[in-house]
Amino acid sequence: MPWKECNRMDERLRFVARLLDGEKMASLCREFGNSRKTGYKIFNRYKDYGIRGLEERARSPYRHPNKLAFQLETAILRIKRKHTNWGAPKIREKLIKRYPGIKPPATSTVHATLDRHGLSRLAVW
Repeated sequence: MPWKECNRMDERLRFVARLLDGEKMASLCREFGNSRKTGYKIFNRYKDYGIRGLEERARSPYRHPNKLAFQLETAILRIKRKHTNWGAPKIREKLIKRYPGIKPPATSTVHATLDRHGLSRLAVW
């Protein structure tokens, strides 16, 4: 019975208990419908963290490699608040002139930052 189909914490606990009772990893993994790699991962988490190691873990990444640096976002917001009628292209050009040593964000990234903070407005023609 795969782990997805029932309560994962209970299944993991049963799995570890049977391992501790002396059953073999390979036969237990076959019975529970998991790979041995997964079986060892669960067992090692139990050994390292105890019962808490069997709890469901967050799947979201700890960091986002393409996220805009906090300092750069602050600079974009500062420029926009000083020049309220400037758009993303002009703000990007200002960043390039002000900070020549850094790689400038794309215009779309500047616009997304302004949008996220409620500072962009749609052009009305």
